[in-house]
Amino acid sequence: MDNAKTPSSRRKFLTTTAGSLAASSGLLAVDKPRIKIGQIGTKHPHASGKLDAILKFPETFEFVGLVEPDAERRKEMEQKKPYAGLPWMSEEELLSTEELKAVAVETDIANLVPTAMRVLKAGLHIHLDKPAGESLEQCKAMHALATERGLTIQMGYMLRYNPAFEFAHQLVRDGWLGEITEISGMIGKYMNDSGRLQLAQYEGGGMFELACHLIDQVVSLLGEPEKVTAHTRRTFPDKDTFADNQMAVFDYPKAIATIRCNHIDPMGGARRQFSITGTEGTFEIRPLEPQPKGRLGLDRPRGDFKKGYQDVEFERPSGRYDAEFLDLAKIIRGEKKLAWDAAHDVATHEAVLQAGEMM
Repeated sequence: MDNAKTPSSRRKFLTTTAGSLAASSGLLAVDKPRIKIGQIGTKHPHASGKLDAILKFPETFEFVGLVEPDAERRKEMEQKKPYAGLPWMSEEELLSTEELKAVAVETDIANLVPTAMRVLKAGLHIHLDKPAGESLEQCKAMHALATERGLTIQMGYMLRYNPAFEFAHQLVRDGWLGEITEISGMIGKYMNDSGRLQLAQYEGGGMFELACHLIDQVVSLLGEPEKVTAHTRRTFPDKDTFADNQMAVFDYPKAIATIRCNHIDPMGGARRQFSITGTEGTFEIRPLEPQPKGRLGLDRPRGDFKKGYQDVEFERPSGRYDAEFLDLAKIIRGEKKLAWDAAHDVATHEAVLQAGEMM
């Protein structure tokens, strides 16, 4: 981390990835045609946000159309932002669009992987929202097909392009925290009755549907765990079967990671946090979004950072999903490879299923 001369300039350098990608997207459009992209599904909780991000960059993406096989759902969405005024079509029409390059798959969780398989067979790159279904074998088959055909699956784990998490990964890569011994994360919310019933259909509950974002970070930092031990509570068994209060322990040879997910927490959003501790320092992110804040503790001076604790400020991202779609554009154009390969995504999914006691 020696690219900047002062703490303030260092923070700016480390936290403007999304801004830099946004600035460069206009330059890309000057030299190259826009990327044709469509979206299948509106039922995923992130569906409207992902569409918003695509539409935000018309110089990079040419949005060709939406697919929603549920007629009632389509009728409901047609007049709502950001869907209003956009072209709707069948899946067959979308996948046969001339020069289509990519599809954002934003169905309900049960249909994510089956839909992704059809898109891959059509020879298209995918942005696939999370988690990658309830079956490890189906997830493996999907990635095997993408690898065989030279196609990219960009998983929609929303924290991958978060500037505070990018900074955390840089700390670990540069060895500033020493050997990692501990990771701790918490992500939750207060879920209403209708939301509980919707998530109760998944045995893994909130750990499966929401905490997968943090599990992806654990696997990115430490690799595949040796063992995962799940702790699950279903607080209101007379009301529903929703696993609403969970913890998972991820064992590594020299580290222990713990991830908690609590859907009966009235302060859940504000309490979301993630920390990494090693033999030479620690770094905590709280809150995670939308304006992440960091606190870095070092046992010795590092670069322009002092020994002891100090706050690290990050620029607020222009949008939660902006950077991932601009990165996807670079990948489709052959300018870079996705930073997370198929082996990582499969390992993450296995850990997610284990943490939710689904395998």
